[in-house]
Amino acid sequence: MRTFFENLVSLQGIEKNLNKNCTSFLDNPKLCMFPQYFLNYMTTPFFILNTAYDVYQFHHALVPPSADMNGDWKGCKLSIASCTPQQLDILQGFRVRRKKHGFHLGSPIIQDKTIAGAVGDWYFSRNISKFIDCAYPCDASCHNIIAQVS
Repeated sequence: MRTFFENLVSLQGIEKNLNKNCTSFLDNPKLCMFPQYFLNYMTTPFFILNTAYDVYQFHHALVPPSADMNGDWKGCKLSIASCTPQQLDILQGFRVRRKKHGFHLGSPIIQDKTIAGAVGDWYFSRNISKFIDCAYPCDASCHNIIAQVS
């Protein structure tokens, strides 16, 4: 995945738009595309939304088509309700490693907060918003929809 995103930086010619403090510090300036490198150089306040089950990563990193030659994950990728218990265990491990839960349209509610509420609290300094949701399928407000990604 790192090579993919480094190539994306080259393809789109965006290296010149990456944080200058970061690019001047690292031997490989393309690494400044990744948050673990550029966040140290950000001075503007930022709000991070990070979904527990990232659809792109699920389809292309966790179970890329090249690793699913028999199509064992096809049904699970189309609908999480079709996942086997073993596949759900793998997804839960993926979720635990990501450590955060973000929101999407049709937002789940965590501790009585929607995306708009959490971002609004942060933006207007009403509250620090740091929420981690429970694992699938415990959250009834989550629609459990995984969009198809080609």
